[in-house]
Amino acid sequence: MAKNILFLCTGNSARSIMAEAYMNHAAKGTWRAWSAGSKPVGAPNPFALETLSVRTIEAAGGDGPPRSKSWNDFTGPAAPLMDVIVTVCDNAAAEPCPVWPKTGATAPKSLHWSFPDPAAKTGSHAEKLAAFAAVFDAIQVQIDSFLAEQGQAVR
Repeated sequence: MAKNILFLCTGNSARSIMAEAYMNHAAKGTWRAWSAGSKPVGAPNPFALETLSVRTIEAAGGDGPPRSKSWNDFTGPAAPLMDVIVTVCDNAAAEPCPVWPKTGATAPKSLHWSFPDPAAKTGSHAEKLAAFAAVFDAIQVQIDSFLAEQGQAVR
């Protein structure tokens, strides 16, 4: 049975969306990734989707097409139980998180991986896409390392 991992960011439009997609791609079914935000902006950032597309990584989320979701969607009784919760931005890490449902008596493990916000980049299309690519590359390295620590071969 796959373990569940939730990637959190403030807006759930860029870093957490890319982390969710890459984890689902790299974990080969051993982990099921989801993403959410404390203040979701309503839609994935087009540069995040383009970054994934260029790498032929399916952007579909844990519950269908990629969308910006609230972290409250993962606190109710119908929510999937998480094994690991990862904040991928410093703002979300500093916010008081909801109480996550436990698996039995075990609370999900909490991790923080700090990545800069590529959506803050200004400039040309190419410059913005390069910022997203750099953050995606850092996310890929972190997830590959996490999977290796879990004893899973990566790609």
